[in-house]
Amino acid sequence: MLRSLAVLLCCLPVGALAASESWLVTTDLWGNPAYQFLTLERDGKRLSGELDGDALKGERTGNAVHFVVTDSRQQTYVFDGKVSGVSLRGTADYPDSNNPKARASHAFTARLLPSRPAGAPRVHDFTPTSWSNEFTAHRAPVLTVWPGDTVRTSTLDSGGMDAKGVTRALFGNPQTGPFFIATANPGDTLAIRIRRLTLNRTFADSLDGIVGRALTPGLAAKATELGKPVRWKLDPERGVATPENPTDRLKAFTVPLRPMLGGLAVAPGFGSAPLSTGDTGRYGGNMDFNEIVEGNTVYLPVAQPGALLYLGDAHAAQGDGETSQYALETSMDVEFTVEVLHGKPPPSTPRVESPTHLMALGQGGSLDDALRSATQGMAQWLEQDYGLTLSESAQVLGSSVQYVVANLAGRSVGVAAKLDKARLQALRPPAK
Repeated sequence: MLRSLAVLLCCLPVGALAASESWLVTTDLWGNPAYQFLTLERDGKRLSGELDGDALKGERTGNAVHFVVTDSRQQTYVFDGKVSGVSLRGTADYPDSNNPKARASHAFTARLLPSRPAGAPRVHDFTPTSWSNEFTAHRAPVLTVWPGDTVRTSTLDSGGMDAKGVTRALFGNPQTGPFFIATANPGDTLAIRIRRLTLNRTFADSLDGIVGRALTPGLAAKATELGKPVRWKLDPERGVATPENPTDRLKAFTVPLRPMLGGLAVAPGFGSAPLSTGDTGRYGGNMDFNEIVEGNTVYLPVAQPGALLYLGDAHAAQGDGETSQYALETSMDVEFTVEVLHGKPPPSTPRVESPTHLMALGQGGSLDDALRSATQGMAQWLEQDYGLTLSESAQVLGSSVQYVVANLAGRSVGVAAKLDKARLQALRPPAK
């Protein structure tokens, strides 16, 4: 029950029967904020509903709210608070986590979440004014969106510069967000469809380096002078990038533009430390995978109420592995649509789906660890969506899988397992 706290309370006149509404409730567990969803309906003074799937009963008298939650182990959690406008504040009486005969009192606060607007899914235009250098559950959401909604926004580059070349945030992949996705609960899967990635300036920055993981001792001895900045000119009309000050040998060198997001993540769950925007994990992060591009869909496991989606670290182009430490780092306009998938176990690794391929992204401290994670992630995908046994998955992987080095530049590395969807067409997915 104590994953994190988000609450649904009704604030209608006495005697009214209210539909469910949502509040985001934060309970202070000895300095550790926790968040959960609760649904509640009101009939006169009586309250009923659920807190994170556990039933509750209570009452409201004026602005005073009292309810008791009973979990699957028959433990009770008693909430007493007062409503003031769109906020709720009070104390929660919990079982002591170490002594079954004792109780512990914790302060809690809550904010009312907006109801879903009537009509079709909406398009939201969001202009960020601050950015995050952590993937965290503790940053206030910048916008609430609903499944099916589309967001149009922008990112900074990895150094914190905007479309005009003005530094707006601390270097280290500052992220736009988080976006609160209504109805997304821990245990769900968030699907992010990348609809459009548009370069919004004419230059990008990179290095002439080679990451240490890609160097032999002999090559490393020759690379001691590498790591110098390289500026690139971006030409969207021609669809290419070129070095701004090329050597003679590189004067005719061009790179096709293929805008991508290096950073995409949801907040980690209760008990997990926030991730630096330079790190990766099960929930995404600084994945630097060059298949997170326009037209593809990314699937991430939800660990917090509302998922809390972050994005940033835009690249105009990037080779496999980001071997120069920086890709072609730039700012970007982004358009994406979100959906929430309920009812099946969330992915063990980030997933990317293109019109032609399934891709499971494994991440770890070594290429071996990342390869194992990618293989496990793809085997899970084949089991969940195609009903394959491990033996059947092994036959598919052994004959058809492709492995791509996604990222070598971070504290962890990434390997993607890829399968051509055309080879899976003859497999009958399990009945829904």
